[in-house]
Amino acid sequence: MQQLIPDPKRWAALALLCAAQFIVILDTSIIGVALPAMQRDLGFSASGLSWIFNAYVIAFGGLLLLGGRLGDLLGARRIFTSGFAILTSASLLAGLAHSQEMLLAGRALQGVGAALIAPSALTIVMRLFGHDGAELGKAFGFWGAAAAAGGSAGVFLGGVITEWMTWPWTFLINVPLGLLVLALIPAVLRKSPRSIGAVDWFGAISVTGALVSLVYAIVTIESASLGSVPILPISAGLFAVFLISQFVRREPLLPLGIFKTKNLAAGNFVMALLGAAWIPLWFFLNLYLQQILGLSALASGLALLPMTITIMIVMVGFSGKLIGRFGVKSNLVLGLLLMAGALLMFANLPLNGAYVTHVLPASLLAALGMALAYIPTTMTGMAGARPEETGLASGLINTTYQIGSAIGLAMMVALATSGTGHTTEGVLAGFQAAFLGAGVAAGLAAFAALVFVGSTGPQREVPVG
Repeated sequence: MQQLIPDPKRWAALALLCAAQFIVILDTSIIGVALPAMQRDLGFSASGLSWIFNAYVIAFGGLLLLGGRLGDLLGARRIFTSGFAILTSASLLAGLAHSQEMLLAGRALQGVGAALIAPSALTIVMRLFGHDGAELGKAFGFWGAAAAAGGSAGVFLGGVITEWMTWPWTFLINVPLGLLVLALIPAVLRKSPRSIGAVDWFGAISVTGALVSLVYAIVTIESASLGSVPILPISAGLFAVFLISQFVRREPLLPLGIFKTKNLAAGNFVMALLGAAWIPLWFFLNLYLQQILGLSALASGLALLPMTITIMIVMVGFSGKLIGRFGVKSNLVLGLLLMAGALLMFANLPLNGAYVTHVLPASLLAALGMALAYIPTTMTGMAGARPEETGLASGLINTTYQIGSAIGLAMMVALATSGTGHTTEGVLAGFQAAFLGAGVAAGLAAFAALVFVGSTGPQREVPVG
Protein backbone atom coordinates (compact mmCIF):
# COMPACT_ATOMS: atom_id res chain seq x y z
CA MET A 1 0.00 0.00 0.00
CA GLN A 2 1.41 3.37 -1.00
CA GLN A 3 2.09 5.95 1.65
CA LEU A 4 0.89 9.31 0.39
CA ILE A 5 1.88 11.43 3.40
CA PRO A 6 5.00 13.44 2.50
CA ASP A 7 8.06 12.85 4.62
CA PRO A 8 8.57 15.98 6.79
CA LYS A 9 12.33 15.47 6.53
CA ARG A 10 12.33 15.13 2.75
CA TRP A 11 14.22 18.37 2.06
CA ALA A 12 16.92 17.52 4.61
CA ALA A 13 17.09 14.08 3.03
CA LEU A 14 17.40 15.66 -0.41
CA ALA A 15 20.32 17.79 0.80
CA LEU A 16 22.08 14.63 1.96
CA LEU A 17 21.34 12.81 -1.30
CA CYS A 18 22.58 15.77 -3.35
CA ALA A 19 25.77 15.76 -1.28
CA ALA A 20 26.15 12.09 -2.19
CA GLN A 21 25.64 12.83 -5.88
CA PHE A 22 28.18 15.66 -5.61
CA ILE A 23 30.78 13.32 -4.10
CA VAL A 24 30.22 10.58 -6.69
CA ILE A 25 30.67 13.00 -9.60
CA LEU A 26 33.56 14.73 -7.83
CA ASP A 27 35.43 11.42 -7.78
CA THR A 28 35.29 11.16 -11.56
CA SER A 29 36.92 14.56 -12.16
CA ILE A 30 39.09 15.52 -9.18
CA ILE A 31 42.10 13.36 -10.06
CA GLY A 32 42.60 14.69 -13.60
CA VAL A 33 45.21 17.36 -12.87
CA ALA A 34 46.87 15.13 -10.24
CA LEU A 35 47.75 12.39 -12.74
CA PRO A 36 51.28 13.66 -13.51
CA ALA A 37 52.13 13.64 -9.79
CA MET A 38 50.76 10.10 -9.41
CA GLN A 39 52.76 9.01 -12.44
CA ARG A 40 55.94 10.49 -10.98
CA ASP A 41 55.50 9.02 -7.48
CA LEU A 42 54.22 5.54 -8.39
CA GLY A 43 55.98 5.01 -11.72
CA PHE A 44 52.97 4.61 -14.00
CA SER A 45 53.63 4.33 -17.72
CA ALA A 46 51.73 6.63 -20.07
CA SER A 47 49.28 3.85 -20.96
CA GLY A 48 49.05 2.57 -17.39
CA LEU A 49 48.09 6.02 -16.16
CA SER A 50 44.75 5.80 -17.96
CA TRP A 51 43.80 2.89 -15.71
CA ILE A 52 43.41 5.27 -12.78
CA PHE A 53 40.32 6.45 -14.67
CA ASN A 54 39.42 3.11 -16.24
CA ALA A 55 39.39 1.12 -12.98
CA TYR A 56 36.71 3.43 -11.60
CA VAL A 57 34.67 3.62 -14.81
CA ILE A 58 34.63 -0.15 -15.38
CA ALA A 59 33.46 -0.95 -11.85
CA PHE A 60 30.95 1.91 -11.80
CA GLY A 61 29.41 1.26 -15.21
CA GLY A 62 29.44 -2.51 -14.82
CA LEU A 63 27.67 -2.68 -11.47
CA LEU A 64 25.02 0.07 -11.73
CA LEU A 65 22.22 -2.24 -12.85
CA LEU A 66 22.91 -4.68 -10.02
CA GLY A 67 23.15 -1.80 -7.55
CA GLY A 68 19.74 -0.51 -8.58
CA ARG A 69 18.08 -3.92 -8.32
CA LEU A 70 19.65 -4.62 -4.92
CA GLY A 71 18.11 -1.36 -3.74
CA ASP A 72 14.66 -2.63 -4.74
CA LEU A 73 15.10 -6.01 -3.07
CA LEU A 74 17.06 -5.11 0.05
CA GLY A 75 16.03 -1.49 0.61
CA ALA A 76 17.47 1.63 -1.02
CA ARG A 77 18.70 3.14 2.26
CA ARG A 78 20.57 -0.04 3.16
CA ILE A 79 22.32 -0.17 -0.23
CA PHE A 80 23.01 3.58 -0.13
CA THR A 81 24.66 3.19 3.28
CA SER A 82 26.68 0.18 2.16
CA GLY A 83 27.84 2.07 -0.92
CA PHE A 84 29.08 5.00 1.12
CA ALA A 85 30.90 2.74 3.54
CA ILE A 86 32.67 1.10 0.58
CA LEU A 87 33.43 4.44 -1.10
CA THR A 88 34.86 5.94 2.09
CA SER A 89 37.03 2.90 2.81
CA ALA A 90 38.21 2.76 -0.80
CA SER A 91 39.15 6.45 -0.72
CA LEU A 92 41.29 5.83 2.35
CA LEU A 93 42.94 2.88 0.59
CA ALA A 94 43.69 4.96 -2.52
CA GLY A 95 44.95 7.89 -0.45
CA LEU A 96 47.39 5.66 1.42
CA ALA A 97 48.52 3.83 -1.72
CA HIS A 98 52.25 3.20 -2.02
CA SER A 99 52.04 1.07 -5.17
CA GLN A 100 50.22 1.07 -8.49
CA GLU A 101 48.24 -2.03 -7.55
CA MET A 102 47.04 -0.51 -4.28
CA LEU A 103 45.91 2.69 -6.00
CA LEU A 104 44.06 0.84 -8.77
CA ALA A 105 42.37 -1.43 -6.21
CA GLY A 106 41.20 1.65 -4.33
CA ARG A 107 39.85 3.22 -7.51
CA ALA A 108 37.98 0.05 -8.50
CA LEU A 109 36.42 -0.17 -5.04
CA GLN A 110 35.42 3.49 -5.32
CA GLY A 111 33.56 2.53 -8.48
CA VAL A 112 31.81 -0.32 -6.65
CA GLY A 113 30.67 2.06 -3.92
CA ALA A 114 29.48 4.64 -6.45
CA ALA A 115 27.52 1.95 -8.34
CA LEU A 116 25.57 1.25 -5.15
CA ILE A 117 25.13 4.92 -4.21
CA ALA A 118 23.93 6.46 -7.48
CA PRO A 119 20.83 4.33 -8.25
CA SER A 120 19.75 3.97 -4.62
CA ALA A 121 19.99 7.73 -4.06
CA LEU A 122 17.88 8.43 -7.15
CA THR A 123 15.35 5.84 -5.99
CA ILE A 124 15.02 7.60 -2.63
CA VAL A 125 14.52 10.95 -4.39
CA MET A 126 11.67 9.46 -6.42
CA ARG A 127 10.06 7.98 -3.33
CA LEU A 128 10.38 11.19 -1.33
CA PHE A 129 8.95 13.53 -3.95
CA GLY A 130 6.94 11.32 -6.33
CA HIS A 131 3.69 12.39 -4.66
CA ASP A 132 3.95 15.91 -6.12
CA GLY A 133 5.02 16.68 -9.69
CA ALA A 134 6.09 20.24 -8.87
CA GLU A 135 8.21 19.13 -5.92
CA LEU A 136 9.69 16.31 -7.98
CA GLY A 137 10.79 18.75 -10.67
CA LYS A 138 12.37 21.01 -8.07
CA ALA A 139 14.09 18.04 -6.41
CA PHE A 140 15.50 16.90 -9.75
CA GLY A 141 16.73 20.45 -10.27
CA PHE A 142 18.80 20.30 -7.10
CA TRP A 143 19.93 16.77 -8.02
CA GLY A 144 21.18 17.83 -11.44
CA ALA A 145 22.80 20.95 -10.00
CA ALA A 146 24.71 18.81 -7.50
CA ALA A 147 26.04 16.67 -10.34
CA ALA A 148 27.12 19.74 -12.31
CA ALA A 149 28.77 21.24 -9.24
CA GLY A 150 30.62 17.99 -8.54
CA GLY A 151 32.09 17.87 -12.03
CA SER A 152 33.29 21.46 -11.98
CA ALA A 153 34.44 21.41 -8.36
CA GLY A 154 36.47 18.30 -9.10
CA VAL A 155 38.52 20.08 -11.75
CA PHE A 156 39.01 23.14 -9.53
CA LEU A 157 39.72 21.28 -6.27
CA GLY A 158 42.02 18.86 -8.05
CA GLY A 159 44.13 21.79 -9.20
CA VAL A 160 44.14 23.47 -5.80
CA ILE A 161 44.99 20.27 -3.91
CA THR A 162 47.72 19.28 -6.35
CA GLU A 163 49.29 22.74 -6.27
CA TRP A 164 49.13 23.36 -2.52
CA MET A 165 49.04 19.87 -1.01
CA THR A 166 49.83 16.38 -2.39
CA TRP A 167 47.92 14.05 -4.72
CA PRO A 168 46.76 11.58 -2.00
CA TRP A 169 44.44 14.31 -0.72
CA THR A 170 42.39 14.07 -3.91
CA PHE A 171 41.22 10.76 -2.40
CA LEU A 172 41.51 11.47 1.32
CA ILE A 173 39.12 14.42 1.02
CA ASN A 174 36.37 11.81 0.64
CA VAL A 175 37.03 10.28 4.06
CA PRO A 176 35.64 13.07 6.29
CA LEU A 177 32.87 13.76 3.78
CA GLY A 178 31.90 10.10 3.70
CA LEU A 179 31.95 9.75 7.48
CA LEU A 180 29.72 12.82 7.79
CA VAL A 181 27.20 11.38 5.31
CA LEU A 182 27.19 8.02 7.11
CA ALA A 183 26.58 9.76 10.44
CA LEU A 184 23.62 11.73 9.05
CA ILE A 185 21.87 8.87 7.25
CA PRO A 186 19.96 7.51 10.30
CA ALA A 187 18.78 11.00 11.21
CA VAL A 188 17.30 12.08 7.87
CA LEU A 189 16.58 8.97 5.77
CA ARG A 190 13.74 6.62 6.59
CA LYS A 191 14.23 2.91 6.20
CA SER A 192 13.28 1.96 2.66
CA PRO A 193 10.74 -0.75 1.85
CA ARG A 194 12.03 -4.10 0.64
CA SER A 195 10.51 -6.12 -2.16
CA ILE A 196 9.56 -9.73 -1.72
CA GLY A 197 11.80 -11.88 -3.87
CA ALA A 198 15.23 -13.33 -4.26
CA VAL A 199 18.22 -11.81 -6.01
CA ASP A 200 18.71 -13.26 -9.49
CA TRP A 201 22.40 -13.98 -8.99
CA PHE A 202 22.82 -15.75 -12.32
CA GLY A 203 21.38 -12.75 -14.12
CA ALA A 204 23.42 -10.40 -11.95
CA ILE A 205 26.69 -12.19 -12.70
CA SER A 206 26.03 -12.50 -16.44
CA VAL A 207 24.92 -8.88 -16.98
CA THR A 208 27.68 -7.53 -14.75
CA GLY A 209 30.23 -9.55 -16.72
CA ALA A 210 28.70 -8.29 -19.96
CA LEU A 211 28.75 -4.65 -18.85
CA VAL A 212 32.24 -4.83 -17.33
CA SER A 213 33.67 -6.45 -20.47
CA LEU A 214 31.84 -3.94 -22.69
CA VAL A 215 33.12 -0.93 -20.74
CA TYR A 216 36.61 -2.47 -20.63
CA ALA A 217 36.61 -2.96 -24.39
CA ILE A 218 35.41 0.60 -24.94
CA VAL A 219 37.96 2.30 -22.70
CA THR A 220 40.87 0.28 -24.14
CA ILE A 221 39.85 0.13 -27.79
CA GLU A 222 42.05 3.08 -28.83
CA SER A 223 45.21 1.27 -27.77
CA ALA A 224 43.75 -2.23 -28.28
CA SER A 225 45.49 -3.20 -25.05
CA LEU A 226 45.10 -6.81 -23.94
CA GLY A 227 42.95 -7.51 -26.99
CA SER A 228 40.02 -5.22 -26.29
CA VAL A 229 38.38 -5.93 -29.67
CA PRO A 230 38.14 -9.74 -29.12
CA ILE A 231 36.44 -9.00 -25.79
CA LEU A 232 33.44 -7.49 -27.60
CA PRO A 233 32.11 -10.92 -28.74
CA ILE A 234 32.49 -12.13 -25.15
CA SER A 235 30.40 -9.19 -23.98
CA ALA A 236 27.78 -9.89 -26.67
CA GLY A 237 27.65 -13.56 -25.67
CA LEU A 238 27.16 -12.70 -22.00
CA PHE A 239 24.39 -10.25 -22.93
CA ALA A 240 22.67 -13.01 -24.94
CA VAL A 241 22.93 -15.43 -22.01
CA PHE A 242 21.55 -12.75 -19.71
CA LEU A 243 18.57 -11.95 -21.94
CA ILE A 244 17.67 -15.63 -22.34
CA SER A 245 17.83 -16.13 -18.59
CA GLN A 246 15.53 -13.14 -18.04
CA PHE A 247 12.90 -14.69 -20.29
CA VAL A 248 12.85 -17.99 -18.41
CA ARG A 249 13.35 -16.94 -14.78
CA ARG A 250 10.33 -16.38 -12.57
CA GLU A 251 12.01 -13.51 -10.67
CA PRO A 252 14.45 -11.95 -13.15
CA LEU A 253 16.96 -9.25 -12.35
CA LEU A 254 15.63 -7.16 -15.24
CA PRO A 255 11.94 -7.79 -15.99
CA LEU A 256 11.98 -7.20 -19.73
CA GLY A 257 8.38 -6.06 -19.62
CA ILE A 258 9.65 -2.78 -18.19
CA PHE A 259 10.64 -1.77 -21.73
CA LYS A 260 7.03 -2.02 -22.89
CA THR A 261 6.61 1.44 -21.40
CA LYS A 262 7.32 3.65 -24.42
CA ASN A 263 8.70 6.63 -22.51
CA LEU A 264 10.98 4.53 -20.31
CA ALA A 265 12.59 2.83 -23.30
CA ALA A 266 12.86 6.09 -25.25
CA GLY A 267 14.25 7.94 -22.23
CA ASN A 268 17.05 5.42 -21.80
CA PHE A 269 17.96 5.63 -25.48
CA VAL A 270 18.04 9.43 -25.36
CA MET A 271 20.08 9.34 -22.14
CA ALA A 272 22.75 7.22 -23.83
CA LEU A 273 23.00 9.74 -26.68
CA LEU A 274 23.05 12.62 -24.19
CA GLY A 275 26.05 11.06 -22.47
CA ALA A 276 27.71 10.48 -25.85
CA ALA A 277 27.41 14.21 -26.55
CA TRP A 278 28.03 15.83 -23.16
CA ILE A 279 31.09 13.96 -21.88
CA PRO A 280 33.12 14.47 -25.11
CA LEU A 281 32.09 18.15 -25.05
CA TRP A 282 33.49 18.58 -21.54
CA PHE A 283 36.58 16.47 -22.29
CA PHE A 284 37.64 18.19 -25.51
CA LEU A 285 36.74 21.69 -24.35
CA ASN A 286 39.11 21.22 -21.43
CA LEU A 287 41.83 20.05 -23.85
CA TYR A 288 41.19 23.01 -26.16
CA LEU A 289 41.57 25.46 -23.29
CA GLN A 290 44.87 23.92 -22.18
CA GLN A 291 46.51 22.72 -25.39
CA ILE A 292 45.33 25.38 -27.85
CA LEU A 293 44.72 28.47 -25.71
CA GLY A 294 47.55 27.59 -23.31
CA LEU A 295 45.62 27.85 -20.03
CA SER A 296 46.87 26.03 -16.94
CA ALA A 297 44.80 23.19 -15.49
CA LEU A 298 43.59 25.45 -12.69
CA ALA A 299 42.74 28.30 -15.07
CA SER A 300 40.93 25.83 -17.32
CA GLY A 301 38.83 24.69 -14.37
CA LEU A 302 37.94 28.31 -13.60
CA ALA A 303 37.07 28.89 -17.27
CA LEU A 304 34.52 26.08 -17.08
CA LEU A 305 32.82 27.48 -13.97
CA PRO A 306 30.30 29.63 -15.93
CA MET A 307 28.94 26.43 -17.46
CA THR A 308 28.43 24.89 -14.04
CA ILE A 309 26.87 28.03 -12.59
CA THR A 310 24.47 28.28 -15.53
CA ILE A 311 23.41 24.65 -15.15
CA MET A 312 22.85 25.09 -11.41
CA ILE A 313 20.81 28.29 -11.80
CA VAL A 314 18.60 26.89 -14.56
CA MET A 315 18.08 23.49 -12.96
CA VAL A 316 17.31 24.82 -9.49
CA GLY A 317 15.46 28.00 -10.41
CA PHE A 318 13.66 27.29 -13.65
CA SER A 319 13.56 23.62 -14.72
CA GLY A 320 10.60 22.62 -12.56
CA LYS A 321 8.59 25.66 -13.67
CA LEU A 322 9.45 25.15 -17.34
CA ILE A 323 8.50 21.48 -17.20
CA GLY A 324 5.22 22.37 -15.51
CA ARG A 325 4.50 25.07 -18.09
CA PHE A 326 5.64 23.47 -21.34
CA GLY A 327 5.91 19.77 -20.54
CA VAL A 328 8.72 17.26 -20.40
CA LYS A 329 9.05 16.64 -24.14
CA SER A 330 9.29 20.30 -25.18
CA ASN A 331 12.07 21.02 -22.70
CA LEU A 332 13.89 17.84 -23.67
CA VAL A 333 13.89 18.51 -27.41
CA LEU A 334 14.78 22.19 -27.00
CA GLY A 335 17.66 21.41 -24.65
CA LEU A 336 19.13 18.83 -27.01
CA LEU A 337 18.86 21.19 -29.99
CA LEU A 338 20.64 23.92 -28.04
CA MET A 339 23.41 21.48 -27.13
CA ALA A 340 23.75 20.41 -30.76
CA GLY A 341 24.02 24.06 -31.78
CA ALA A 342 26.69 24.72 -29.16
CA LEU A 343 28.72 21.74 -30.36
CA LEU A 344 28.57 23.03 -33.93
CA MET A 345 29.96 26.33 -32.60
CA PHE A 346 32.74 24.43 -30.83
CA ALA A 347 33.47 22.58 -34.09
CA ASN A 348 34.48 25.95 -35.56
CA LEU A 349 36.78 27.11 -32.75
CA PRO A 350 39.80 28.89 -34.25
CA LEU A 351 43.48 28.35 -33.56
CA ASN A 352 43.91 31.81 -32.05
CA GLY A 353 40.55 31.90 -30.33
CA ALA A 354 39.65 34.16 -27.43
CA TYR A 355 37.84 32.78 -24.41
CA VAL A 356 35.28 35.58 -24.12
CA THR A 357 34.30 35.73 -27.77
CA HIS A 358 34.72 32.13 -28.95
CA VAL A 359 34.44 29.81 -25.94
CA LEU A 360 32.14 31.49 -23.43
CA PRO A 361 29.04 31.98 -25.66
CA ALA A 362 29.03 28.37 -26.85
CA SER A 363 29.74 27.16 -23.30
CA LEU A 364 26.72 29.01 -21.92
CA LEU A 365 24.53 27.70 -24.75
CA ALA A 366 25.69 24.14 -24.07
CA ALA A 367 25.07 24.57 -20.35
CA LEU A 368 21.55 25.86 -21.00
CA GLY A 369 20.90 22.88 -23.25
CA MET A 370 22.15 20.40 -20.66
CA ALA A 371 20.12 22.08 -17.91
CA LEU A 372 16.95 21.84 -19.98
CA ALA A 373 17.53 18.28 -21.21
CA TYR A 374 18.96 16.33 -18.27
CA ILE A 375 16.03 16.38 -15.85
CA PRO A 376 13.35 15.60 -18.48
CA THR A 377 15.51 12.75 -19.80
CA THR A 378 15.85 11.29 -16.31
CA MET A 379 12.13 11.63 -15.62
CA THR A 380 11.25 10.07 -18.97
CA GLY A 381 13.70 7.21 -18.42
CA MET A 382 11.98 6.32 -15.15
CA ALA A 383 8.44 6.78 -16.43
CA GLY A 384 5.98 4.01 -15.78
CA ALA A 385 8.21 2.00 -13.45
CA ARG A 386 6.23 0.35 -10.68
CA PRO A 387 7.11 1.32 -7.09
CA GLU A 388 9.03 -1.91 -6.58
CA GLU A 389 11.01 -1.23 -9.78
CA THR A 390 12.20 2.33 -9.11
CA GLY A 391 15.66 1.11 -8.07
CA LEU A 392 15.92 -0.96 -11.24
CA ALA A 393 14.79 2.00 -13.36
CA SER A 394 17.28 4.36 -11.70
CA GLY A 395 20.08 1.81 -12.12
CA LEU A 396 19.12 1.42 -15.76
CA ILE A 397 19.07 5.16 -16.53
CA ASN A 398 22.44 5.59 -14.81
CA THR A 399 23.85 2.62 -16.73
CA THR A 400 22.72 3.91 -20.11
CA TYR A 401 24.30 7.30 -19.37
CA GLN A 402 27.62 5.71 -18.36
CA ILE A 403 27.68 3.32 -21.32
CA GLY A 404 26.68 6.08 -23.72
CA SER A 405 29.37 8.35 -22.28
CA ALA A 406 32.05 5.67 -22.61
CA ILE A 407 31.08 4.78 -26.18
CA GLY A 408 30.75 8.43 -27.18
CA LEU A 409 34.10 9.42 -25.71
CA ALA A 410 35.87 6.44 -27.30
CA MET A 411 34.36 7.30 -30.70
CA MET A 412 35.22 11.00 -30.43
CA VAL A 413 38.78 10.23 -29.31
CA ALA A 414 39.11 7.98 -32.36
CA LEU A 415 37.83 10.83 -34.54
CA ALA A 416 40.19 13.32 -32.93
CA THR A 417 43.28 11.15 -33.41
CA SER A 418 42.59 9.72 -36.88
CA GLY A 419 45.19 11.13 -39.24
CA THR A 420 45.27 14.71 -37.93
CA GLY A 421 49.01 14.78 -37.20
CA HIS A 422 50.84 16.19 -34.21
CA THR A 423 51.04 19.85 -35.20
CA THR A 424 48.91 22.37 -33.34
CA GLU A 425 46.75 22.75 -36.44
CA GLY A 426 46.33 18.98 -36.64
CA VAL A 427 45.40 18.71 -32.97
CA LEU A 428 42.80 21.47 -33.39
CA ALA A 429 41.37 19.73 -36.47
CA GLY A 430 40.98 16.59 -34.37
CA PHE A 431 39.17 18.51 -31.64
CA GLN A 432 36.87 20.07 -34.23
CA ALA A 433 36.02 16.63 -35.64
CA ALA A 434 35.24 15.37 -32.14
CA PHE A 435 32.97 18.33 -31.40
CA LEU A 436 31.17 17.75 -34.70
CA GLY A 437 30.69 14.07 -33.89
CA ALA A 438 29.30 14.93 -30.46
CA GLY A 439 26.98 17.44 -32.15
CA VAL A 440 25.64 14.65 -34.36
CA ALA A 441 24.95 12.58 -31.21
CA ALA A 442 23.03 15.50 -29.68
CA GLY A 443 21.08 15.98 -32.90
CA LEU A 444 20.17 12.29 -33.02
CA ALA A 445 19.05 12.51 -29.40
CA ALA A 446 16.78 15.46 -30.25
CA PHE A 447 15.30 13.54 -33.19
CA ALA A 448 14.73 10.44 -31.04
CA ALA A 449 13.06 12.52 -28.34
CA LEU A 450 10.82 14.23 -30.89
CA VAL A 451 9.74 10.95 -32.49
CA PHE A 452 9.64 8.44 -29.64
CA VAL A 453 8.95 10.34 -26.39
CA GLY A 454 5.26 10.70 -25.64
CA SER A 455 3.84 14.19 -25.37
CA THR A 456 2.51 13.51 -21.88
CA GLY A 457 4.89 13.66 -18.94
CA PRO A 458 6.15 10.62 -17.09
CA GLN A 459 3.93 8.85 -14.63
CA ARG A 460 4.72 10.01 -11.13
CA GLU A 461 2.81 7.63 -8.94
CA VAL A 462 5.73 6.74 -6.74
CA PRO A 463 5.47 5.85 -3.06
CA VAL A 464 6.89 8.10 -0.41
CA GLY A 465 9.26 6.88 2.26
